[in-house]
Amino acid sequence: MKISIETLVKAPLSRVWDAWVTPDDITHWNFAIDTWCCPAAEIDLRVGGNFSYRMEARDGSMGFDFAGQFTAIEPCKLIRFSLGDDREVSVEFSESRDGVRVVETFDAEDENSAEQQRQGWQAILNNFKKHVEGRNA
Repeated sequence: MKISIETLVKAPLSRVWDAWVTPDDITHWNFAIDTWCCPAAEIDLRVGGNFSYRMEARDGSMGFDFAGQFTAIEPCKLIRFSLGDDREVSVEFSESRDGVRVVETFDAEDENSAEQQRQGWQAILNNFKKHVEGRNA
């Protein structure tokens, strides 16, 4: 099953793209709830390149690496990647006069309900929007 989420970011396309692919930016937005954080992000932005984002509870009680390999990149338009469990993810960026629409589509996993996954990924995307728009202000 594929799940799609989206947001509209009121910022220039170049800023939105940069925030998605720059490790320092990623560490500021890549978590679903405030009791978690992303203390480290590594990214080799090229087809065949890998990425790894460390996700941790702020109290240190648990954490995991969100990692994968890029399978397609069209700067300022599209990123596709494969996760370690072979799930596929695509992120599309489209500019309009109202801002940049970011649509993320991913293969659901079997551990959590589709709604839990949708809510978690949407919360991260909402943090992304807040981060980018906050930097724009």
